[in-house]
Amino acid sequence: MKLNDLRDNHGARKKRMTVGRGIGSGKGKTSGRGVKGQKARTGVALRGFEGGQMPLHRRLPKRGFNNIFAKDYAELNLGRLQQAIEAGRIDAKNPITADILTKAGVVSKARDGVRLLAKGEIKTKVQLTVAGASKTAIAAIEKAGGSVTVYVKPAPVPKLNSKKPAA
Repeated sequence: MKLNDLRDNHGARKKRMTVGRGIGSGKGKTSGRGVKGQKARTGVALRGFEGGQMPLHRRLPKRGFNNIFAKDYAELNLGRLQQAIEAGRIDAKNPITADILTKAGVVSKARDGVRLLAKGEIKTKVQLTVAGASKTAIAAIEKAGGSVTVYVKPAPVPKLNSKKPAA
């Protein structure tokens, strides 16, 4: 066997069909796309379209709902907080808030506030102010000699009609 004898197996590489080169080629004129219309044009992707029949995704019943008032908390585990303190990114002597956690890179975005969870362990005495905390996380911090303040973000006040009530 020589290098110049190397070939692909028969059928390993398929030749592309040449289209639009005269009616004698079998794929001339419309290039196998039929006649006119949307699908004869380029850049058409009719995903989910079933020829006018009601598509499957619309025939199936809807399920559940999306709560637009749900809070989106940034989660913080005790183990991650302890790592940040040991790395010197957070000063445990000062009170710790969501802004300090964000600046230290412990939490990427505070969103609706930080929620403290009990995964991992904390050995340092800390004073935390967070939007939410689990009971076990609060118990673990108090066991280490620290304290947790949970604040409630005020809900937006709805605007009332400017019309004065009839007296």
